[in-house]
Amino acid sequence: MSFVFQYQSSLREIIIGLLAVSAAQRTAKMRQLQVAVVGAGAAGLCAARHILARPDTFAPPVVYELTEHVGGTWFYEERTGNYENGLPIHSSMYKNLRTNLPKEVMMFPDFPFDSELPSFLPHKEVQRYLERYCQCHLITPHIRFSTVVEEVRPVTEETERGVISTWEVTSRDKSGSQNTKTFDSVFICSGHYSDPYIPSIPGIEHFKGRVIHSHSYRHSEPFSGQSVVVLGAGASGLDISLELGRSSAKVTLSHAKPTLPFPLPYGIQQAAPVVEVLADGSLRFQDGAITQAQILLLCTGYKFSYPFLTPAQLGLEIHDHLVTPLYKFLMPPAFPSLFIIGICKIICPFPQFHCQTLFSLAVLEGSVTLPSQAEMEEEAVKEMESKVERGVKPQHMLKLDKDQWSYAQTLAQNGKFPPLPPVTQSLYEEVGRQRQVHPENYKQINYRLVSDTQWEQQDRPAAI
Repeated sequence: MSFVFQYQSSLREIIIGLLAVSAAQRTAKMRQLQVAVVGAGAAGLCAARHILARPDTFAPPVVYELTEHVGGTWFYEERTGNYENGLPIHSSMYKNLRTNLPKEVMMFPDFPFDSELPSFLPHKEVQRYLERYCQCHLITPHIRFSTVVEEVRPVTEETERGVISTWEVTSRDKSGSQNTKTFDSVFICSGHYSDPYIPSIPGIEHFKGRVIHSHSYRHSEPFSGQSVVVLGAGASGLDISLELGRSSAKVTLSHAKPTLPFPLPYGIQQAAPVVEVLADGSLRFQDGAITQAQILLLCTGYKFSYPFLTPAQLGLEIHDHLVTPLYKFLMPPAFPSLFIIGICKIICPFPQFHCQTLFSLAVLEGSVTLPSQAEMEEEAVKEMESKVERGVKPQHMLKLDKDQWSYAQTLAQNGKFPPLPPVTQSLYEEVGRQRQVHPENYKQINYRLVSDTQWEQQDRPAAI
């Protein structure tokens, strides 16, 4: 009798224990954070991949994607202008674009490119890489394709624990159906290489040729034999000038930088910035020189555009080339559950998306304790003031370049995840040196990562 009683008692305790565990699991599941991701380009896929890897903390994300495919700007569109829904074409790829960084430093740290590929890749291989990343991490079921985000709005509520913010995301699918869903956090991953920056040039209405932005450039062949003034000598301006030169265009590369420290091929000359179009349609440069041209090609970059956000509501100012204040270049101090991934320029983009995502998720998980709103605002303002003191112009405030490594290190240290391997910085800097000396053929070199600290140059040709 005693044995039976003890057995039943033990069984009852086991059942009660199992029920308690089950209830705890249900409660934990109810506490899963709901996250929206705006954009299914490289940054959005990275955010979705790491959210999905944390099922104890996060519900599967909802990824809103404007187009019918993943890849963001890496998806090549032959057409220019607008989509069928009237929105502008997102991608800025041109047909023969190849990366200006080798795949060895472009890759997500936990997802290498195919080792058989050359170091400098055509855009189609980067697109395939992102598609494979999406497939391997089972992201596709969580993407709402052909869906435009119309508004991301914070909703604040006073609770016993203080003010809690959630987010209402209003979207519209291709059928025209509108939907509003509430989230605990939003990752803005819509990129900043799709809305062209058009500089104000006095007298531009007098220009008798064609004015286009590099966003709408696809092929060099239509410009063969024509006189083209390329305004801007950044990565795109230089690469497109070289491509136009190979197609027998007469190219004038107009820019405000010091004279480029390497010889340009026959048919390409440098000039000061264009400052005015005269009444007869000719272009006047800053040094007083005047020229006629059939094409004015603006390689003048892009501006930040977040039409679904109301900046004042978030305590932000959004200008053409600057979004401020952002704590750690990521979040508005007033709303540290909104993350803008990949806003910085002159970086290794995929590794930085990786670090920013992991830091942001650590914030949401609570393993990173944020300073007060006032302290975050003060840090962001001091960062900008320091750059002003160093002579950095407003349009360059979000350019990191050499500062990207200490920034990534800080995110990793605070977020308690592995830092980028030193070899990434070492190879990035080597490619920068090669680009300055051999702008035409540095992409012919192939590299191999030997270890976390060492790389080597390979002899095999870069043909693909």
